[in-house]
Amino acid sequence: MKHPLRALAGWCIAWLLLSAAGAVWIARAELQQLHEAFDTDARIAHRLLSQQVVQYDAVLATLALLGQADAVDQPEQRLSSVYPSILSVQRRVRGASWPDPAATEAETLSRSLRRAALAQVDLPHGRYRLVMAADPVSYELDIDLAATVPSRDWPSDPLTSPARVAIEQGTQQFVVQPGQLAPGGWHFGFRKMLASDSQPFDVVAERRVGWDELPWLGMIGWSLVMGLLLGGTRMLLRQRSARRRAEELLRLGQVARLNALGELAAGMAHELNQPLTAVLANTQAARRLLDDEPPELQAARGAMGQAVEQARRAADVVGRLRRAIERPDTGGRGEPVTLQNAVRSALYLLEPECARRGVDVAFDAASPVRVLADPVALEQIVHNLLINALQALEQMPAGTRRIAIDVTAQGSTGRLVVSDNGPGIPADALPRLFEPFFSTREGGLGLGLSLSETLAGGMGGALAAGLAPPHGARFTLSLPLAGATP
Repeated sequence: MKHPLRALAGWCIAWLLLSAAGAVWIARAELQQLHEAFDTDARIAHRLLSQQVVQYDAVLATLALLGQADAVDQPEQRLSSVYPSILSVQRRVRGASWPDPAATEAETLSRSLRRAALAQVDLPHGRYRLVMAADPVSYELDIDLAATVPSRDWPSDPLTSPARVAIEQGTQQFVVQPGQLAPGGWHFGFRKMLASDSQPFDVVAERRVGWDELPWLGMIGWSLVMGLLLGGTRMLLRQRSARRRAEELLRLGQVARLNALGELAAGMAHELNQPLTAVLANTQAARRLLDDEPPELQAARGAMGQAVEQARRAADVVGRLRRAIERPDTGGRGEPVTLQNAVRSALYLLEPECARRGVDVAFDAASPVRVLADPVALEQIVHNLLINALQALEQMPAGTRRIAIDVTAQGSTGRLVVSDNGPGIPADALPRLFEPFFSTREGGLGLGLSLSETLAGGMGGALAAGLAPPHGARFTLSLPLAGATP
């Protein structure tokens, strides 16, 4: 029998599993959303920075063209007012030299590559220089990375955003957005080179999502909803189980009452047939005597004839009563039945009663034992034996009440043994235990065990009672195995 605490533990485990699965699903959805938002912001930052560095290439290319047209005028000196990120612009005319050897090397590289080239990179301070070789004038831009992208165009607030954005080249790094990286948690990463061959910087973004950023309210709400759903489902199942159990108990009670009435009617018919037969025989003899000479009075003869008719009528009434409520004949319609299934069915019906009385039931459900029996009659026998055990255990202290059920096959017989650790059966009551109307319990009718023995005998089996050491009662039901040779 399934223990109530084990059943409750099963529901709790189901709630935990559903809550965990829902929490994981909600957390994954939230993390996916956060990752998509992070990736979108990182790509926007990369596009903004790429647009800006491409503008530097365009500025240098424009200056080179202007320098070819007018090498005297210096329009580049007005660039800082238009582009705050360009701190200064240097030029080298033909025949002059750069004051910095790095600019000379960058100009040589620019001529060979036919594009701008980096002269000096100081990413920790957010500075680098970009040189464009041209004739008759070459130009150098001194660029400030911190002013490259205005904050109004940035996808998020650099001071409060949890994502960190930096520009890297080799081992150097310039942090554009410091972010707020949480320890542990989940890591998001993004790396992509700027869209300018002359400025091969990587835009690197990362973010860590901490445990405190998970949607705990949603996950707790999911757990509460699952708890309510499982609680409601459990309540509905318990109500349905209780209703089905009540219907089965009602059916068993009706069958038991009919069988008890059949047992009672059989006893009544047996007891009444003898005096009725004697009345019939005596009245018939009296009638024959009255018919002899000398004849008796006509009134006496008529009275005896009426007595005979009434006696026959009484016998017919008793016979009709017996035929109307007689037990079904179980001997001619046995079918293969698994003993363990009959026990499980009876235990299912009595589960609330066992829990209420605090009785622990040990059921050894080993390999199935199939016997030839009437299913209803077998179920009633098992039910009666368990009810008797429960009633006997009422005299024992709570917490010590035990019922043991064992099913075995011995030869051509299947055996069902029901034992309890109750007060046992008095020695003087043991021989009369299966007599009709004999009961060791105050107020008992004494028909349950008698009926069970009759039903067992009608199925070709037997029901025996004994003592279960050190104290208690043991009832053994024996039935022929299905398929066994008689």
